[in-house]
Parts: sequence; structure tokens; C-alpha cells
Amino acid sequence: MKVEEIYRRDLNLLVALQVLVEERSVSRAAERLNLSQSAMSRVLGRLRCLLSDPLFTHQGQHLVPTEKALSVNRALDDPIQSLRQLLSPIDFAPKFCDQTFTILTTDYAMQTILPFALPRIYQEAPNVAFEFLPLQDEHLKEQLTYGRADLAICRPTHAIEPLQYGALGRVGVSCLLSKQHPLADKQMCLEDYLNFPHAMIAISDGVKFLIEQALEDKPKRRMVLRAYHLEAALAIVDMMPLIITVPADLAYLMSGGQPSSSPLSRHCSTYQSTTDLSYVSEWQQPNSHSLLTQNVGGFF
Repeated sequence: MKVEEIYRRDLNLLVALQVLVEERSVSRAAERLNLSQSAMSRVLGRLRCLLSDPLFTHQGQHLVPTEKALSVNRALDDPIQSLRQLLSPIDFAPKFCDQTFTILTTDYAMQTILPFALPRIYQEAPNVAFEFLPLQDEHLKEQLTYGRADLAICRPTHAIEPLQYGALGRVGVSCLLSKQHPLADKQMCLEDYLNFPHAMIAISDGVKFLIEQALEDKPKRRMVLRAYHLEAALAIVDMMPLIITVPADLAYLMSGGQPSSSPLSRHCSTYQSTTDLSYVSEWQQPNSHSLLTQNVGGFF
């Protein structure tokens, strides 16, 4: 029989057959299946038609299954048990998970979030593996829908419906300046921030949009450097009085978090603001993926 023909059959009837064989009573079978006795009798009639056999004979108040009914019932044991296991909720045990997760992310998340989150994840799930791919914000939906990525860590700047998403936390912004910058030894004000030239890096996840929102009624900043990597901006930061606006936790790592190796001092702008950092995925969050989002979100 072709699978299309199986699809057109009412396979619920086979479950009803097992219940009838176990109960040997239409009324008790109806009670188990939450049906009326008359509805259960109609089910039995449809079963007889489906299997071309009387299936049961009456002996007093009891039903006596025919050899065909007993044979079909035995044949159904393994398939129905498999369906029970397939349809039952799975108790997720992280320590036994050996899945490989593919995550879209920016350099920002790679430097500031994942180095702290991954050790915690591996404590709970030592057998998982990860592959990190560059996030393309304009093609985020396609990467998750048609690509092989499971999850993205980002601040979405384009429509992402119908993808699933949730907030991981709030990210503030700070400014990085060379120690030789004219503002290095003073408290930065908004006028200072607008008057000096700026560098923008792709690593600053969502920062460009956040700053543009905060300054929409102010004079436009003079952007003299755009770079994909922070290192490219730092290579010339001592040559020009640049202000680099980055997520606050990245600024901490580059200055206060690593004072011996960084040539930078850190200043926070007077109009400090925060933006949401989210995870985005194509799936409704199953247990295996909650292992990631809970551990990553724990750092906010």
C-alpha cells in the first residue's frame, strides 16, 4: 500500500481496536476514549469495514475478539509503542546532548559574551559542539530560514517575523579614546562628542542605530573612519583624535578590563543609552536550545 493510501485511512481506528481488545467491552472502551457508547459502536462498525472482519462476537456482556482482531492487535504493539515514545515530551539531559549548534554572531558577541558563556555551557553539556558564522544583518532571516544556522545573537535592525526571538539583556554604549586624545583627561559632554571626529566599527552591534536615534535632532557627527574590526581602528587611533563608540562591556575589556595591554582610556557619554540584545531563531525554543539562551542571557 502506498503512503498516500495510508494517509487517507483513519488510523485512529487502530488505536480504538487495541482499546477494545484490552477492555472486551464497548462501554468501557468508550469511557477510556472519552466517547459516548453509541459513538464507540460506530467506531467498531468502521473498524469492521476497514479490516473486512467482524472482529468481535458477543458472549454475554463481553466481546470476544476474532483471530483477525488478535492478529492485528499483536501487529500494532510495536508501532503504537514507537508512536508513544515519539509523541511523548522528551526530558532533555544536557550532559548527554552531543548536538552541533551553528550560531550567527558578530565579533562583539564573540569577544564579550561567548568567552564567558561557553565555559558554563560546557559544564552542563560537555559533549556539544559549536560552529560560529558571520552574521549578515540584512540577510538574517534568510540565514536562519534557508541556511544551516540554529541561532543568531544580535540586535535585529530589520524585520524578522515570523522568526522566533527573545531578549537576552540590555547593552549600554561607551566611548574609547587614546590616552593622547584632548578629551582623555576631562569629562566628556555632548558638545565634545559632536565636535570631535569619529570612527565606527561593525563590531559595535546595533550601536550605530542606537546613537543615530539618540542624536536625531543634533548636528551630524563627522565620521572619518569605518572599519569592520576594532583592531583596524585602534591601529590609527593614536594618529588622530578619534572617538570610537562601542558597547560598554567591550569598552571595559579594552580599557579597564585590560589596563596593561590597551593604549586606551574609557569615557562614557553624557547621553548614555542602552539597546536590547536578542537571540533570534527559526524554531520555537526546544530544551536543547534553551541551554544556549539561558547561559548566554545569564551575563546581563
